[in-house]
Amino acid sequence: MKHASIISVGVAVLISSAALAQQAHTGVITEINRLNNTMAIRPVQNGTVGANTGAASEAFKIQSGISLDSLHAGDRVSYSASGSDGAKTITKIQRQ
Repeated sequence: MKHASIISVGVAVLISSAALAQQAHTGVITEINRLNNTMAIRPVQNGTVGANTGAASEAFKIQSGISLDSLHAGDRVSYSASGSDGAKTITKIQRQ
């Protein structure tokens, strides 16, 4: 019985960390490379505390099937990304 509870806790941790990776974020597109299907997004903090601090842009790959035609540098977007720190991939993006 002890093994079952340890396994169930481990599964719950994996599921919750995957859900956090798919959380929606808000940012401003700083660069789009349509040839390589990549883009850079500068995260924007919601709220007023620290909202004007300059954060560095993050580079992302774009998941196949996502169209970049309506997106341009300077657009504010909400997006979801998955992957590790080295290779993040945008799985959903929407212009605000």
